[in-house]
Amino acid sequence: MKVRYLLTVIFAAMMTWNANAQGRFNEMEYGKTQTVFHLNAPSMPKVRIYKDAQGGKPIKTVKMRALGNNRWEAILKGDLAGRFYTFDMGLGECPGTFAKAVGVNGNRGAILNMADTDPEGWSLDQRPALASPADLVIYELHMRDFSISPTSGLQHQGKYLALTEPRAIDYLKRLGVNAIHFQPLFDYASVDEMQLQRPQFNWGYDPKNYNVPEGSYATDPYKPAVRIREMKAMVQALHKAGIRVIFDAVYNHTFDIDGSNFQRTYPDYYYRKTADGRYSNGSGCGNETASERPLMREFMIESVKYWINEFHIDGFRFDLMGAHDIETMNAIRAAVDEIDPSIYIYGEGWSAGACAYPQDQLAVKAAAYKLHGIGAFSDDMRDALRGPFSNDTKGAFLVGLGGEEESLKFGIVGGIAHPQVDMARVNYDHKPWAKEPTQQISYVSCHDDMCLVDRLKATMPGWNDATRSYADREAELIRLDLLAQTAVFTSQGVPFILAGEEMLRNKKGVHNSYASPDSINALNWDNLRRYPEVFEYYRGLIGLRKHHPAFRLAKADAVREHLEFMASDHCLVAFRLKNLEGIDSWNDIIVALNANKEPRSIVLPQGHYYVACCNGVVNEEGIGMPVKGQATVDAQSALILYRK
Repeated sequence: MKVRYLLTVIFAAMMTWNANAQGRFNEMEYGKTQTVFHLNAPSMPKVRIYKDAQGGKPIKTVKMRALGNNRWEAILKGDLAGRFYTFDMGLGECPGTFAKAVGVNGNRGAILNMADTDPEGWSLDQRPALASPADLVIYELHMRDFSISPTSGLQHQGKYLALTEPRAIDYLKRLGVNAIHFQPLFDYASVDEMQLQRPQFNWGYDPKNYNVPEGSYATDPYKPAVRIREMKAMVQALHKAGIRVIFDAVYNHTFDIDGSNFQRTYPDYYYRKTADGRYSNGSGCGNETASERPLMREFMIESVKYWINEFHIDGFRFDLMGAHDIETMNAIRAAVDEIDPSIYIYGEGWSAGACAYPQDQLAVKAAAYKLHGIGAFSDDMRDALRGPFSNDTKGAFLVGLGGEEESLKFGIVGGIAHPQVDMARVNYDHKPWAKEPTQQISYVSCHDDMCLVDRLKATMPGWNDATRSYADREAELIRLDLLAQTAVFTSQGVPFILAGEEMLRNKKGVHNSYASPDSINALNWDNLRRYPEVFEYYRGLIGLRKHHPAFRLAKADAVREHLEFMASDHCLVAFRLKNLEGIDSWNDIIVALNANKEPRSIVLPQGHYYVACCNGVVNEEGIGMPVKGQATVDAQSALILYRK
């Protein structure tokens, strides 16, 4: 009996420990008869209950009781639905680190039943099928940018609900994208939700409450359930349209230190410091979180799982992933795999400054081979096409400057080892960093830095030449824009474009528009009427990639077997996808990218080839007569040929 009793006690203790480990960040658990609060903190906190989200004195203050290991609990009896709460350690009140609902401006947590935030049919919502990340076409979108302009014709301008409207859904389906990477949707600090009548803008990379949707995108930021329900409704509408939702995860820094929920609950635990005791600034935003510490690592894992389980998120893009440690990123991947291995994870393989952590243990792009099933942006390919990040006015391949052909080839194969890519001549990496092509995000522009049109204007020789007509200069701009995206969409890896590029979007030359007004950031939907050929070309490229698996080989060995380069000369790169029986309906595919101002010729393998793309037109059925022997690639243009 004593042995059985002892085993029972040990088992109960283990179960309690596991429950605590699993629920360490379950800071507020609502029930009709009681609400339970937990907090990780080094000394005793208090819980304060308020009637409203702003102002007023607390209607109840309770000291939390110790559970051991810097963990605290308070159980408040009664039905507290509709009330608000804060934790107080004496460093300033806050909603805790893992609030799931907040009042306006996110200063107080909200007590509610999360089940009440589900839109109708939410339990039936399903993630769109995905066989491989190579099948994704990622469209990076800022919530406000997409719909805020009256030219959008959308009713809920700048709101989550805009992406539930048929006009928006039909547009995205017609373009052909199947994943939207939303810039930050969590509650961020820089927009005053009580002043939405005046113009405000921010990209949102200034986290306040990591696990609550941003209130300025809701129709009513004062009602805590509204922002949650409307974001879920948006996800639901996109899923019904076959479009996945990717969440921008900004765990590498907080808006500030002293005012952050991390600092107010557990001072200095969540942040790295340098050897001389200063806060490290690898984020470039004044602080840098310590992903390697157990609580921060667990916070990140639990936060990712929460967004998946509660909001049905389909993927994560990690901001400044190079500031996080490799072990944490792999632990996140493992936790996500237990839910759904098709959920894609990728990030920026760099930091914004030196981190107070060993470089060889950080999740930078060069360490991608140590990251299991996690992708990274290819700055090799980006800068080979448009020029270096460090110099806005210096161009590269697109504007006819030679020397980046090998870097472009490295992007075309998906960042993997390939016998025809001379790594000694690649711009940034002198050894392959991707184990599989699905680890490479292929792109030429994103929200950071100039958008593609502005970058081309800043680097094109003769753009400011008044002796040329504007129509002539604009025609050249469009040719180079289309050439750039042809490289992106015919490359192996995962293609990625900034929303509005298909409209020939510009930001009036602004390099960093994170706080610029709508006049700079908003999409101008009238451009669809001005430049219909641009939209149709993008649509055609996306369709071409979708219909032909040869452009999205998911395995490195398959890329090495089927992709060979035919020619590489000054601003000319041509490659062939060969022996495609059983893979593609086309047996051979040839892609030639010519950034020169004169036509170039390429020698073709034996046989007749049909033209699927030339001179700014995409048509999979064939353009003109078949060619053989030799083909001409028009100036500043792409040529795509195929053999049946």
